Formats: sequence, structure tokens, C-alpha cells
Amino acid sequence: MDELTTGAMTVFEWIELAGTLGVDGIELYPTFLKEHGEAYLSRVKTAAGEQGLAIPMMCSSPDFVQPDETAREAEVERMKRMIDVMALLGPEEFRSVRVLSGQNRPGVAHEDGIAWTAACIKRLLPYAEANRVHLVMENHYKDGYWVYPEFAQSSDVFMAIVAEIDSPWFGVNFDPSNALLAGEKPLDVMELTKDRIMTMHASDRYLKPGYTLDDLREYSLQGYSEALAHGVIGQGLNDYDAIFSNLRDIGFHRWISIEDGVNGLEEMRQSAVFLKAKLAEWGAKA
Repeated sequence: MDELTTGAMTVFEWIELAGTLGVDGIELYPTFLKEHGEAYLSRVKTAAGEQGLAIPMMCSSPDFVQPDETAREAEVERMKRMIDVMALLGPEEFRSVRVLSGQNRPGVAHEDGIAWTAACIKRLLPYAEANRVHLVMENHYKDGYWVYPEFAQSSDVFMAIVAEIDSPWFGVNFDPSNALLAGEKPLDVMELTKDRIMTMHASDRYLKPGYTLDDLREYSLQGYSEALAHGVIGQGLNDYDAIFSNLRDIGFHRWISIEDGVNGLEEMRQSAVFLKAKLAEWGAKA
């Protein structure tokens, strides 16, 4: 991600690499795009299409948990720009923009953070609907460029926000690894969110030897904690047979995005092979 953010790799080079993985689409992070104009975005969409790839998901990270109302307003406007981007890039049948709560800054009361987040998402929903873009809130650990972890990291806070929002254009982006990092059981969090799941992040994470989950929760520097390790999907702590069984039971039929590649393209390829095999296996069991 850093190479794309800094410009060491262009989004067009990344799309070419993605085209070698045998996947159906790609998910973007806002900093991958160096412009938001229609001509540039059309080039991005064309490049993806030439590789047989759709662009259904935008992994944006709004920070709504800010006491300053002007700062929250700026985040709402920034998210509108992401909705505009996905209205151009995404397939008509389904396209989404991720929303989060924001950073868990010291001194913010839970009731305030919940209210601010729900209010900002509600403000965005009419704009999202008008552009036929879904907003999906992820049970999240921490954006890679944030200082503080996610405000709604725990399922009780996360579900309090989700419960405030009733719209067919809003749902959950479920990430089982983030449940682990919050010290919770992924299948328990999945049970809580299953009626609202619209998209999913598939990943497998590990704690490095000598670290605990408390080390992750208490980390307060930019980026991810050194306690965190990424690996090939299916070789970590998540029970993907149980996860796919649940997805089948709820009739899930939308996008699953691979969160891997930290250790190189070969691990991403292995993750893609694993997920496609699981999709075929559990589809056959339906």
C-alpha cells in the first residue's frame, strides 16, 4: 500500500499485477488514485477492464470521531468525493465505499463518538443513494495511517452505531481478523452482524511471539503495531469453513476482498487460490 501511496508504484502497474492473480475485481484505497477527474478515472477503469477486473469496492477511512464539528464536516465532504469516484469506477450492479467510525482519541465519550459517527453516515446516505453507491461499515482495527486505533473496534460500540442506521444503502463489511484483534471471536461478531453483511474482507493475521492482544489495543503510533503479522489466508487463526458456511446460510452473493500481499505477490496468489476453492466448495454445498 505504501508504494502506491507514495507513487513508487502507479495504480496502472498495480492493476497489471492484479490481472495475474485470477481474481474478478480489485478494491482501491483512496491514496492509490492521484487524480479524481473523469478523464483519469476513465483510464483507471479501462485499465482494469483490459485485465478482466471490476472495481466494486473503495477502502476509505473517514475519521468521524472528532470533537470539532468543522473537522467532521470536512470528513463528510471527503467521503462525498469517494462516492463520486465509485459512481464512475464501480459496476452498476453493486459498488461500495467503506466507512469507519474514526480514531479512538483520548477523552472522547462513547455516547459522543457513536452519535457523531451515526450522524455523519446518515448525512451521507442520501448522496450515496443518489449515486447508487452502498456505504459499508467495517468492524475495524486501525487504518494504516492513523495514530489511534478504531473507536468502534469492540462489537458493542460497532453494533450500537450500526443499529442507528436503517437503509438498504448501508451495511457491514465483515472482517474476521479484525474481530480477533479486538479480542473477540470472529464467529460471534459474524453472528451479530450477519443480517447486515454486504461485503467482506478475507485475511489471516497472527500475533508475533512475545506479544499479546493488549499490545495491539494499546498501540498509539502511526501505522500497525509490530505485534501484528499478516499471512496467507487459510493458514492463520480464522476458521474459513465456518465462515463460508455462515455466508451460505445468509445467502451472501457479493464481493469478498483479499487483504494480503504484505509479504509479496506470491502469498496474495496463494490466498486467491484458497478463497476461490472455498467459494467453489461451499457453493457446491448450497
